[in-house]
Amino acid sequence: MTHISLRHARVRYGPLEALHGLTLAAPGPGLTVLLGRNGSGRTTALRALAGTVPLSGGAVVWDGADVTRVPAYERARRGLVLVPERRAVFGSLTVRENLELAAPDVSSALDAYPQLAPLLPRRAGTLSGGEQRMVALSRALPPHVRVVLADEPTQGMSPAVATRTYALLGGLDACVVVAEQRLPPALRETPGVLVYELRRGALAFGGEARELD
Repeated sequence: MTHISLRHARVRYGPLEALHGLTLAAPGPGLTVLLGRNGSGRTTALRALAGTVPLSGGAVVWDGADVTRVPAYERARRGLVLVPERRAVFGSLTVRENLELAAPDVSSALDAYPQLAPLLPRRAGTLSGGEQRMVALSRALPPHVRVVLADEPTQGMSPAVATRTYALLGGLDACVVVAEQRLPPALRETPGVLVYELRRGALAFGGEARELD
């Protein structure tokens, strides 16, 4: 089991504050969804958890330890994977090479997304948006991964592949935090899914998905 949280987190971009003392907790194994429109702070919250943006106040706590000052690369070494919304694959590398960066054996990725098998020799930058998301999300599947942070993970995917993706994420033995503009239909009635709705960098709602109006 693992657990990651923001405690009274503040993030500034120059003179603008993007997170205003945000507190949220994501237990694992389990799925937590950060909801909000563009500019709500959901992407910034993921980046703060990953360590790719610094906090101007507050803390990031992982399994009871304050990791606020632990750099992003060290969090990655400890089993944290960030799947950003953009530039989530190495476009000049082949699909196989991208997958091998996460695990030398690509069989688990192909089991998850059989559609990738005929694409292995292609450059990742030539794939469609949905195909690139599948490649990027495959980095979250190896068993050593403890925390998965994914920004709009199903963007560009067909409804069937999106449903499968959330089934894969929900089945991981990891703490999974995703950012979405709207709650995916597949999660609306799923027991145990936590939802935090953000508005202008502050918390507007926190509870189970079934409680969200």
